[in-house]
Amino acid sequence: MKFTQKIKVSVDAVVFGYTPSEGLSILLIKRKIAPFKGNWALPGGLVRNEETLEQAVERELREETGITINYLEQLYTFAKPDRDPRNRVVAVAYFGLVRPDTFELHANTDASDAQWFNIQELPVLAFDHQDIIKLAIQRLQSKLTYQPVGFELLDQKFPFSDLEKLYATVLNRPIDRRNFKKKIMKFGFLEETKEKQKHQGSGRPGYLFKFNEQRYFQLKKDGINFEI
Repeated sequence: MKFTQKIKVSVDAVVFGYTPSEGLSILLIKRKIAPFKGNWALPGGLVRNEETLEQAVERELREETGITINYLEQLYTFAKPDRDPRNRVVAVAYFGLVRPDTFELHANTDASDAQWFNIQELPVLAFDHQDIIKLAIQRLQSKLTYQPVGFELLDQKFPFSDLEKLYATVLNRPIDRRNFKKKIMKFGFLEETKEKQKHQGSGRPGYLFKFNEQRYFQLKKDGINFEI
């Protein structure tokens, strides 16, 4: 039985940003074409015939936001028939976690603007991008239970409280500080230095920590399992 298939393939990028001062944010672009002209959306677009999915998402990020990310992890495929009012579009979503202050945003092509939005203050989004972000947050939170996170997001040397804040922010809940430190330290990817943080407030300044790069990346590769 013959049939006509008119399906297009696109990519979307959920880029989480994190800084200890600003918390968790997401990179969005303002669309300058219909549909949803003027609405905020995830960076992304159609895959060209000669591109891989990875090449397409890297190009769309570069064109619409001006940033280049070395690694994005594939998240999920979104394929409801009515998710795009123009055509039947199957979207392959990717996600990553970066430091926003290492990039200078520059919107172009289909985007009139590009901004970081705090995860708790997202605007109304185009298409099904709210659903994509929701799933990306769940995946990121799950990721924390089997893979260490932080090396790419924190300073070279940092107070332990910055790592606690990172995990509490991503998980969106308080953590047991004493047990958290005990569990993190036993894996050996964190080292206490002899340097103390600059004095803040009335308490005694604590020591700074740093990641053992070799151990850290080996654990990321092998995977770990701990409850926070």
